[in-house]
Amino acid sequence: MSDLPTYVLDRVFDAPRELVWRAWTEPELFAHWYGPNVETVIHKLELEVGGQGLVEMRMGDGSHYQRLDYTEIIPPERLVCLMSHSDSDWNIIPFSMMPDWPRILLTTVTLEEDGAQTKMRLTWVPHEATEAEVTCFAGAMDGMGTGWGAGMELLAELLAELQA
Repeated sequence: MSDLPTYVLDRVFDAPRELVWRAWTEPELFAHWYGPNVETVIHKLELEVGGQGLVEMRMGDGSHYQRLDYTEIIPPERLVCLMSHSDSDWNIIPFSMMPDWPRILLTTVTLEEDGAQTKMRLTWVPHEATEAEVTCFAGAMDGMGTGWGAGMELLAELLAELQA
């Protein structure tokens, strides 16, 4: 499949690029905004090509785990990882709430300076996905802005606090 659906989120932050970069790459800052309405625990954030991010989102009596495998890092402008759901031992598994959800998503975050602001673009693309996974992802794209949008609001608040 060469024409994969791509989710694109563009956002402008009233913060310098280096600060936005830190919010994506420093565990204590990342945990503050990633996974809105849950307790986010960063078990590991190895910011190097081949490194991993291991993220637990605690909600109610359970936890949801995500694994980030970093493939490209160009501070402070580009961060690329393969994002997947995992079990508590960090093995990649299907997403329990949506069995046809792509097991791996190619996630690219670019940050561009624009005066005192930073333009961020996040893209999400199914990676090595089956036809069913691509179809599921394409069908869910309209609702993706809800979760990402809530996280972006928390990120904007964090950036404002850090500059106060």
